[in-house]
Amino acid sequence: MPVDPSQFEAVVREYADDLKRYALWLCKDPTFANDLIQETYLRAWRSFDKLRDAKAAKSWLITILRREFARTFERKVPDLTDIDGLELADPGNVKPEGDSEVRLLRQAMSELDAKYREPLMLQVIVGLSCEEIAGELGISRSAVMTQLFRAREKLKKTLSAEPESNP
Repeated sequence: MPVDPSQFEAVVREYADDLKRYALWLCKDPTFANDLIQETYLRAWRSFDKLRDAKAAKSWLITILRREFARTFERKVPDLTDIDGLELADPGNVKPEGDSEVRLLRQAMSELDAKYREPLMLQVIVGLSCEEIAGELGISRSAVMTQLFRAREKLKKTLSAEPESNP
C-alpha cells in the first residue's frame, strides 16, 4: 500500500521539534543533528507503511534516530591524533565561574552511567512518559521510575557538591 504523503508530513511536523532537541543532545553539533534528522526521515518514509499506531509515531521516530546515530559510529572511523607531544592546560587555571548552569548540568548528565542518563534524556529532552520510555528501552515502567529517581539524586549530589579548594 503506498504511503500517503500528507500523513507522513503531519507526523514529521508534529515531532520535528522533539527530534531536533534529541538529535542536538546526542551529537552536540547542529549540522550533524540536521543530517541525522534527514536520515531519520528517509528511513521513516521508507517504512512508514509499517507504522500501525499513530500514537506510537514519536517513539518510533526516536528509535529510528537513536539507531541512525549509532550507525554513524559503526561506519565512521575516527581520525587519530598523536598526543605524545601535546601540552595540556593546567587544570588548576580552569575557573568554574565561567561555565553556565546549563553547561554544568549537561556535563553532569553526560557523566551519569548510561543506565540513568538514557531514561533521563528521553524524559527531559524528548518529553517521553515513563510508559513510552519503558517501551523504548525494553524495561518495566517501575524500572524506568527507579532509574529516573536515581539519576536525579545523582545529579543533585553532583551539582550540590562543594568545589574542592586548592591548598
